[in-house]
Amino acid sequence: MISADTPTTDGLRIFQNNAPFKLAITTNSQSADTVIWSVADTNGAIKAQGSFAVSAGAQTNTIPCTSTWSGYGALTATLRANGGTLPRSGTRPMGIATFGVLPNLKPVLGTVTYAHQDQHRFGMQGFNGNIAALRALGISWTIDDRQQSVMEPNGPNTYTPSVNDLDPFYKANPDQMRIVRLDGLPAWNSKTGQYTDSYYAPLNMPEFQNFMARVGSDTSLIRAANYPNQQKNYYQVTWEPSLGWSDSDANFVAMYKAAYEGIHSTDPNAVVMGTANPFAANCDTCTTGYLKKFGALGLWNYIDAVSTHGYWNAGTYPAHPPELQDSDPDPANQANALDKQMAQLRSVMQAGKPNMKLFFTEAGASYDPGLSYSPTVPSQNQLFAHAAVGVRAHIIVLGGGAQLTTFFYGADYPGEVGYGTFFDLNNAQGAFGATNLSPKPEAMAFATMTRVLDGTNTLGRVTGAPSGTFVYAFQQLGNGKVVTAAWTHSNAQWPTSGGVYSQTYSTGYSLQVDSPGTSGNVTKIDGYGNTSTLPYTDGRVALTLTEVPQYIVSNNATIAKSNATVPLGYTGQ
Repeated sequence: MISADTPTTDGLRIFQNNAPFKLAITTNSQSADTVIWSVADTNGAIKAQGSFAVSAGAQTNTIPCTSTWSGYGALTATLRANGGTLPRSGTRPMGIATFGVLPNLKPVLGTVTYAHQDQHRFGMQGFNGNIAALRALGISWTIDDRQQSVMEPNGPNTYTPSVNDLDPFYKANPDQMRIVRLDGLPAWNSKTGQYTDSYYAPLNMPEFQNFMARVGSDTSLIRAANYPNQQKNYYQVTWEPSLGWSDSDANFVAMYKAAYEGIHSTDPNAVVMGTANPFAANCDTCTTGYLKKFGALGLWNYIDAVSTHGYWNAGTYPAHPPELQDSDPDPANQANALDKQMAQLRSVMQAGKPNMKLFFTEAGASYDPGLSYSPTVPSQNQLFAHAAVGVRAHIIVLGGGAQLTTFFYGADYPGEVGYGTFFDLNNAQGAFGATNLSPKPEAMAFATMTRVLDGTNTLGRVTGAPSGTFVYAFQQLGNGKVVTAAWTHSNAQWPTSGGVYSQTYSTGYSLQVDSPGTSGNVTKIDGYGNTSTLPYTDGRVALTLTEVPQYIVSNNATIAKSNATVPLGYTGQ
C-alpha cells in the first residue's frame, strides 16, 4: 500500500548539505487517506515529520527537502486509516527508506594542502569502479589486481608492461590511487597444479621474479603518466597467508625475496609490503607472529613497509568492540584489544626495521553472529552499534600509527551478513558489484571521519584519560588545526552475548585544548558531521562522551603534542 524512496541518479541516495532533494512516497490506498511520515537519525531521534492527504489508487507524492543537518536519515511512512509500512528492499529491512546528507566541514576545517598525493589516509574495498560512492565516503585508495593469476593466467611471458595497461576507471579518476595486489598464482606456476592464493610459493621462482619486474615497470610508467603528485608505488605481496600457508618457511621468505628484487629492479619508487594477515598482533598467525617468525629468516630485508588486515574480533561484533578487553584484569586478555595490538605491532616493527610505514588494507564490521537478512534484521539498534564499532576501529588504527586504513566493504554481499556500509536494494542476500544502494549509519559516520581525519598527521593517544575513555589527537598537514577524536566505552552497556546496545550511555571528560589560564571556544563535530561551539576555561573544555566518536577542533598544537604520545616508529604521512 505504501513505499518510499529518495532517488538519485547515481544510485547512492546521498545528498550534499544544504542542497535540495525529494522524499518520494508512493501510495495505493483502497480509499482516501492521510500519509503520516517522519525522518529519524541514527539514534531514532525525529528530525522531520509531517502528513498529507492522498486519494484512492496509485499515486506518488514528493516532499521537497533541504537539510542543514548531516548524517543518516531513516524515512518511515504509513497510512493513517489503512495502515501499511514500507516494504523490505534487498538487504534493507522493512519500515525504512534510508538516505544520507554529507557534512560541510570546510568552514570549520579549511582546506588542507597535500605535499604529495599519498598522504591521504583512507582506502576502500568493494567500490572499485563506483566513483560516486568513493568520493561520497572520502576515499583516495583502492586495490588494483596485478596478480600473476590475473595478468598471466595461461602461461609465462604473456604480459607486457604498458603505460596504457590501466583500468579506464583509474585513468578517468586520478584522485583514486592504487595499492597493487600481487597474491595469486595461476595453475601453470602453482605447485598444486591449480590456482592458489598466498598458500604456496611459485613453482618457477625465477619466472615469478621476472613477472614482478614487469609489474614494477608497468606501475612506474602508470604513476609517471597518471599520478604526478604521488611519491611512491605500493605493492602488497600476500593476502592473509596464515589462512592456509602450506609451503616451507624458507620458501615464504624466498617468495618475498623474488617479489622484492623483481619489483625494485624496475621501480625505484617501490614500497613492497606484507604480510597482510587477518589480525594485526598477539598471536602466531597474526601479522606480528609472521613478522617475528619470518623476520628471523630474513624477511625484513624484503619488505619496505608492513601491511596488515585489522580484524580483532573473529566474527563476534558489534558484541565484541575493539576496546572490549581494555578493562580486562588479565594482561594477556588486555593484549587482544585493538589499541594494545597496535602498540605491539609497532613495537615488533621497530625492533625489526625502525620507522617503517604501516598500512591497514582491510578492516570491517559485520552484524552480530547468528543474524540473517530478514524483514526485521537489522534493527535500528544493530545499525547504531555497527556504525559506532566500525568507525572506532579505524580511528584506533590511525591513532595507533598506521598511515592508511581501508574500509571493508562497499555494499552487502552474499555469505557474510552485514559487512556492507550500504544496503543492496535489489538482492535479498546482497550481491557483489551492487549499484542500487542506500546508506547505513556506518556510511555516514565514515563520510564524517574521512573529512575530519584525512589530511592529518597522528599526534597519538592523549595521556591521562580515565579507563573507558579513548582520546586520540591529530594535526592537519602543514602545522594546521588540531583534531581530537574522543569517545567512551562501557562493557556493561554493551552486552557481549547479544542484546540492546546502549545509545544513551555517556561520561564526562575534560580535554585540555589550550594553555592554563586561557579561555575561548573550540568547535565540536559530532559523529555525523554536525558542528557546534563549545567554550573552554582555564585551557580545558568539558565534553560529554558517548559510544559514538566526536571530534574537537582546536588551535594550540603545542599543548596537544605535550599531552599525546606519538606511536613508536610513526614518522608522519
